[in-house]
Amino acid sequence: MGNSLTGDLPPGFLQRSKDWLRRELFASRVDGLLSLVLIGLILAALFGLLRWALLQANWAVIQLNSTLLCIGRYPIEHQWRLWLLTFLLAATAGASWGLLRSCRRADRPGLLWPRNDRIAAAVLLAVCLITPPALGLSLAVAGRWLAIAGLLLAMRWLLGRLGRRLGADAIKWFALVWPVTYLLGMVLIGGGFGLTPVASAEWGGLMLTLLQASFAILLCFPLGVMLALGRRSNYPLLRWGSVIYIEFIRGAPLITLLFLGQNILGFLLPGGLAPERVWRAAWVLTIFAAAYLAEAVRSGLAAIPNGQMEAARSLGLSTAQGLQHVVLPQALRVALPVMVGQFISLLQDTTLLSLIGLMELLGTARTVMANPDFLGHYGEVYLTLALLFWCCCAALGLGSRALERRLDPHHLPNL
Repeated sequence: MGNSLTGDLPPGFLQRSKDWLRRELFASRVDGLLSLVLIGLILAALFGLLRWALLQANWAVIQLNSTLLCIGRYPIEHQWRLWLLTFLLAATAGASWGLLRSCRRADRPGLLWPRNDRIAAAVLLAVCLITPPALGLSLAVAGRWLAIAGLLLAMRWLLGRLGRRLGADAIKWFALVWPVTYLLGMVLIGGGFGLTPVASAEWGGLMLTLLQASFAILLCFPLGVMLALGRRSNYPLLRWGSVIYIEFIRGAPLITLLFLGQNILGFLLPGGLAPERVWRAAWVLTIFAAAYLAEAVRSGLAAIPNGQMEAARSLGLSTAQGLQHVVLPQALRVALPVMVGQFISLLQDTTLLSLIGLMELLGTARTVMANPDFLGHYGEVYLTLALLFWCCCAALGLGSRALERRLDPHHLPNL
């Protein structure tokens, strides 16, 4: 009987598990007691949460308002644009995933689908199978979810196979596909290529939250790098201008800057030049995040010895070339955890947009909870919001850790 139960396990698995438990959780009597108490508290909290979610909560508020929470008041007749954009993003994400994995496993072609990738694929398929029925979505919508997951995994498999032939340079060139896809998505959402325009006032929900966060993240990165370099510049005007900008923005609360951006820009710029309210908020988020990102990059630059630039100059590189090829890559690798932490905070700060009248995810949720038919169902709505934000922040964190491992000079893949 013992062999039949443990025959499929790797050799020494049980012993390694016992050693790990003894070392990590039960190294001493005090450690064991604390571990048991904490495990009991965690299990009790999970049991209470599951009992409430399965037996007491009324999830009709989420089922009936799932579309509103996702895309706000976006017109129904134009929602095919969002589905098309989702398919494009799924194809791009799957292709990127396959290329990265193929280059990382170029010397081990049998491991193009390692364990973590198989787990991620299983979780993705499970979400696409469980979520549509749980939300009461139609079979057509459920089929689209499965088609999106299938397209992502198909592109992951295809580019994973082709990536070894294309080489490492394919990743560098394929990185340009993301900004092109982003710009194409903006055109689709707003109404370009002869499509009917959709006013930004009708954008809302999770779509607006992700749009604001992605816009700010994409633009604050180059702006923050330039500010960090400007603060270390030998030119007084450039250095003091960067210092004044950074210190002023960091000294002002974000909500104050949002109100200023909504009210002051309308007076300073002529009516035809003043951007819409959604874009005013996006630029304020970008300006705010760039100041904090500049300090993160500056900390990375300070960690690089001066000898690196001197070595670059001794090789015949100019100051700009030394920064581009020697100093900045090392500094950004050092500052990467702080930068990603700032990106996560920026995503969470988008909830402040509801205070200036924009119907992002939290603002839309407040509208739902104000409906007399759903009064008192605050727990279900806030738990859904917490889960959505956690998924987005966890994705950024996982991407950050994968990028850190890839950029680690001691664990570079064999390309």
